Amino acid sequence: MTVSTPVATVGGSSHRARLRSLLPSRADYAVARRSWRSDLAAGVTVGIVALPLALGFGVSSGLTAEAGLVTAVIAGALAAFFGGSHVQVSGPTGAMVVVLLPIVAAHGAPAVVVVTLIAGVLLVAGGLMGLGRAVSFIPWPVIEGFTLGIAAIIFLQQVPMLLSPHVATAGQHSTNAAVAAVEALAAPDAGYLLWAAGVVVVVAGCMLLAPRVHRAIPGSLVGIVVTTAAVAIVPTPLATIGPLPSALPLPTLPAIDPETIALLLGPAATVAVLAAIESLLSARVAATMADTGPYDPDRELVGQGIASIGSGLFGGMPATGAIARTAVNVKSGGRSRLASLTHAAVLLMVVFALAGLVGRIPLPALAAVLMVTAVRMVHVATVRMILRSTRSDAAAFLLTALITVSFDLIVAVAIGVLVAGVFALRTLARRAGVQREIIQGDPVEGDERIAIIRFDGPLFFAASDRVFEKVNEVRGVSVVILRMSQVELVDATGARILGEIVQTLERRGVTVLIKGVQPRHDRLFRRIGVLDALRHHRHLFLSLPDAIAHARDHVRRESASA
Repeated sequence: MTVSTPVATVGGSSHRARLRSLLPSRADYAVARRSWRSDLAAGVTVGIVALPLALGFGVSSGLTAEAGLVTAVIAGALAAFFGGSHVQVSGPTGAMVVVLLPIVAAHGAPAVVVVTLIAGVLLVAGGLMGLGRAVSFIPWPVIEGFTLGIAAIIFLQQVPMLLSPHVATAGQHSTNAAVAAVEALAAPDAGYLLWAAGVVVVVAGCMLLAPRVHRAIPGSLVGIVVTTAAVAIVPTPLATIGPLPSALPLPTLPAIDPETIALLLGPAATVAVLAAIESLLSARVAATMADTGPYDPDRELVGQGIASIGSGLFGGMPATGAIARTAVNVKSGGRSRLASLTHAAVLLMVVFALAGLVGRIPLPALAAVLMVTAVRMVHVATVRMILRSTRSDAAAFLLTALITVSFDLIVAVAIGVLVAGVFALRTLARRAGVQREIIQGDPVEGDERIAIIRFDGPLFFAASDRVFEKVNEVRGVSVVILRMSQVELVDATGARILGEIVQTLERRGVTVLIKGVQPRHDRLFRRIGVLDALRHHRHLFLSLPDAIAHARDHVRRESASA
């Protein structure tokens, strides 16, 4: 009793400390005492930048501009308060739109609320289970290929919106962005296309030229204001966002039954995985951009989960950390959560004060914003760097991008990681070497009947067969010394193969001596039976001279008996 009680207390304390680390605290705002002015300015800047993106992603997802705006407000505030990064800005993103569009097509818009809630619960569970570090297992080329594929999809998704006033809501085309773009191009509305193309040119021109005038000028917002004013003055056939409510909807819990959960659990899991990947990558990138303090990946998952749950209750869509908006926040001087909270407040003011004006924005203007955003997501220097790196990394990059566009984002990441893993294992396996060494020093009669086999690098499943074949080629000897001191790592398969090597040689009448088993490998060798396969327990040595001396003695005795 006296021993177990302190252990239980320590365990309980560690669990409580762990839970406290996942919750908001006053320490989250310690920096805000010094940076609150720059935080407020950064928050306003990000809010202005986020407005057209929130509206555009809401429409592109098959939902409404209102859904995107609600998500940016609710999820943006909740993720800022509960998340694991001090500067992360969350809301609707292009990657999430790519996943949501097929869900809307297959199950209808109301299903998105349920998917959002389930995905939020899954994210919270992942954070509580400590899965936040899992994103570090995704190779950089796979992440960049994933980003390139998403950028291509976002760009292609806007093509139908520029060719017809009815495409955005009618669902007339395939859920695959590339196929939908081709279908829309096959039957364009020429008159509508001319007006839409003019809007795209104006908005894109503003986004490209405004930073050259002053980097603080929000080019996307300027372009939208200009085109909205022009459409209000000149009669055009262009479709607009339409009426927006001047207040947030009341939170409601949708009817959820076991059958609905079973039907939507798969899509929700996809949404959760995507939200985790994008949010954690964004938080990690933000932590390297400036001295913004460390981020907690597990708390970030919990925060993003709570944000999605809140967004779903208000009729929004799943949210993730947004790399572009987070970067704007950091570059604008944001250093605490106050900046992200201000961004949400700015968007909330838009809902209350400017809903009528926002509803008059032409949809091609939003399409133009997203097209330029998609192009900016692709960094040519990065692509060139990966393609010039190694064949395996280039292959993983291109394959991930292709599958992202052609099939599914999560499948693309899974296959990309698998391909990268296979290439990495092949490279690691090539490091596994087996070489026959010559006995150093003055030769002794009978040395030709002694073979020293040195193992280098890793001894694991991917290299085991090749290692077995190389050792099995040794013939015409009486004693084989297996040098193990240069072995870097061993798995169960490698240990098993080593045991089979010993057994095979012993069956041929060859005495096997093992030299230099490292302490970290000793337990595995004993458990797998490698050492039991030796003819005698004295055939295990720490030094090579002792092993050679024993081998020479064995050869002399063998010659004498012959």
